[in-house]
Amino acid sequence: MALTRSLFNDDHEQYRDALRRFLDKEVVPHHARWEDQQYVDREAWLKAAQAGFLCGTMPEAYGGAGGDKLFSVVLMEEIARINATGLGWSLHSEIVAPYLLHYGTEAIKAKYLPAMARGEMIGAIAMTEPSAGSDLQGIRTTAVLEGDHYRLNGSKTFITNGYLSDFVIVVAKTKPDAGAKGTSLLLVDAHLAGFTKGKPLKKAGLKAQDTCELFFDNVMVPAGNLLGGENQGFIYLMQELPWERLQIAISGLACAEAALAHTVTYAHDRHAFGQEIAKFQNIKFQLADMKTEIQVGRVFVDRCIESLMKGELDAVTASMAKAWCTDMQCKVLDTCVQIHGGYGYMWETFVTRAWADARVQRIYGGTNEIMKELIGRSL
Repeated sequence: MALTRSLFNDDHEQYRDALRRFLDKEVVPHHARWEDQQYVDREAWLKAAQAGFLCGTMPEAYGGAGGDKLFSVVLMEEIARINATGLGWSLHSEIVAPYLLHYGTEAIKAKYLPAMARGEMIGAIAMTEPSAGSDLQGIRTTAVLEGDHYRLNGSKTFITNGYLSDFVIVVAKTKPDAGAKGTSLLLVDAHLAGFTKGKPLKKAGLKAQDTCELFFDNVMVPAGNLLGGENQGFIYLMQELPWERLQIAISGLACAEAALAHTVTYAHDRHAFGQEIAKFQNIKFQLADMKTEIQVGRVFVDRCIESLMKGELDAVTASMAKAWCTDMQCKVLDTCVQIHGGYGYMWETFVTRAWADARVQRIYGGTNEIMKELIGRSL
């Protein structure tokens, strides 16, 4: 265990215990059904809110608990521990809500943040487009100011929480010929005329996560729903990305830890040629390699968390954590599947679902190739 785990105090560990009990009761028994229907029941969001697991780091004045980000780290780790990948709670609480808190008007914060904390409004953020993924400068969705409204046109895809969303933060071009300097963030209510959603997308993994396409056809968005300044959106996105990318690293590492634990148990329970397969040198060496890489990742991620708490986490370091941990996660899970043999290809096996769910970790939040580009520019 890394020394920086001492950052967690008794309050964090009590929160962890309560969260584990909640997840075991309210999530684990339902996750398979959510995978079939391709989204998590709204009731689960409401129960999570009642138990204090949504928007925990938001100020009490806006319905949150006013906790530090370590509570959010606990939430991500425990969700990854059971591979409950359908839950979009972290994105809702630690990506969407901070944009409102940091860049929204007082009216926006007062209206949306308490409702998010109560689970009554589900938030999403729409960056990716059919022709623009990691390259946010290439987006084509436009928002043209007409009087006291923006006329929004375009489409987004692969949007987490999109199907159930009550509002979406949309990344749009307000000055199309200005590249990144012409990008703005708009809060768009789902009930607005011209805003439609596609059905949940069928994915290779993350089957319980409601991911869909969003379409904007002359949607009139009140000018007051602009987050921050006009044409400042790209700057805001860059400011928030280090924490967002560290979140991916945190969940990836915790998932790898859980998969290894499952695999160690299986290797001791499974017998071949008269002995536990864990006693074969090849299996022992594979387990040893995975344990070592996971521990290396744990020390690095905990150091990143420590830097985050001091306000010192930079974009390059976060990119390193995201790229290295998700590459490691996929490598570990592939090995775990191999050790499980035929059972490793059965959907009911933990490592099978984790393996399928993990592959996208190297893609979203900026592909790992983009992470390496960002790291390389700093050298």
